[in-house]
Amino acid sequence: MSEGLKKWRIITDNAEFYKAANVEDKEWISLPNGKITCEQLRQLEIGSWFEFKGKSYCLLECDLQDYIMEGLQRWSQIIYPKDAGYMLARMDIFPGKYVGEAGTGSGAFTLALSRSVGKEGKVFTYESNRDNADIIRRNLENGKEYDNIIFYNRPVEEGIEQTQLDAFFLDLKKPWEVIDQVYTALKGSGHVGVFVPTTNQISETMQSLKQNHFMLMEVTEIFLRNYKLNPERIRPRDRMVAHTGFFILARKTQPQTGENI
Repeated sequence: MSEGLKKWRIITDNAEFYKAANVEDKEWISLPNGKITCEQLRQLEIGSWFEFKGKSYCLLECDLQDYIMEGLQRWSQIIYPKDAGYMLARMDIFPGKYVGEAGTGSGAFTLALSRSVGKEGKVFTYESNRDNADIIRRNLENGKEYDNIIFYNRPVEEGIEQTQLDAFFLDLKKPWEVIDQVYTALKGSGHVGVFVPTTNQISETMQSLKQNHFMLMEVTEIFLRNYKLNPERIRPRDRMVAHTGFFILARKTQPQTGENI
């Protein structure tokens, strides 16, 4: 576990209440029935139940998904775990890979990339928003396990410094405007993944990918439906996340010359 995540715990009643909390840098944490001091929580064994003002809670270790969904300070929409896991697999991200990203946002997918490439890999991430740079850096510091993230607080349109990258991920409003730069940054047959929320963005992106010698592999939308945790009445939850975005996957190829061999 990273030093940042070691500060965090999950407090839950295994019913309606589920909260990620930093127990090292705060004095107290708000629960539904009052405030408990962080000193009290630090004395408890991870995985133990405790009684607080007549109500039972369990203290759990905070994993990366918990931190992303419950503890991450958001200033932008995040990549949900249901999408992140699939995208990591389809872009072939594993330890030792060198990966670029444009559109750091709140840092959720950056952290997933960082954990996936491991201590031998690198993540080079570009974010144009300068007003929230401190939030981004704090989110990354709290959630990273390896010192492998290089953060550029400038528009990726100004240029990608890296070449021979294994993969590149785009989460931008107009990703088609930088596809040519991504092509130059990738090694031969490298993966590019693009995440967009609307269908008209899919069309623009696909056209740019084809014009820049990428082979289109797929356009995917992922749905996830959770079930209520009641062994006697198994049924779906009443609400679900209906839509997050569309994932476009492509591979870099050489321009077609028409030569016969």
